[in-house]
Amino acid sequence: MRIFAVALGLALVLLQYRLWVSDQGTREVTRLQAAVDAQTAANREQSERNRQLVAEVTDLKVGLTALEERARSELGMVGNSETFYQVVTSGTPAPAAPATPITARAQ
Repeated sequence: MRIFAVALGLALVLLQYRLWVSDQGTREVTRLQAAVDAQTAANREQSERNRQLVAEVTDLKVGLTALEERARSELGMVGNSETFYQVVTSGTPAPAAPATPITARAQ
């Protein structure tokens, strides 16, 4: 009976060691839980970004105002009934004068 109790005690110690100290115990569980939490946060961010992109695509497909706004801001387009004014500040150098064409003289 005493040998059985010692064997059970030794098995308990080995199992506790494996649970608390080894790489496959609670340390691994904690590391994996942190990885799951980080991935969940990244998924949440991507889901929000996807939601915004879907809203933008829908707005571009349906509404003309978003399309016109994008054309103005990204492509520099001007509407038919609009006038474009360019403001030149004094710190900007004037463009170089075009060179006069050289013509050949007939002799």
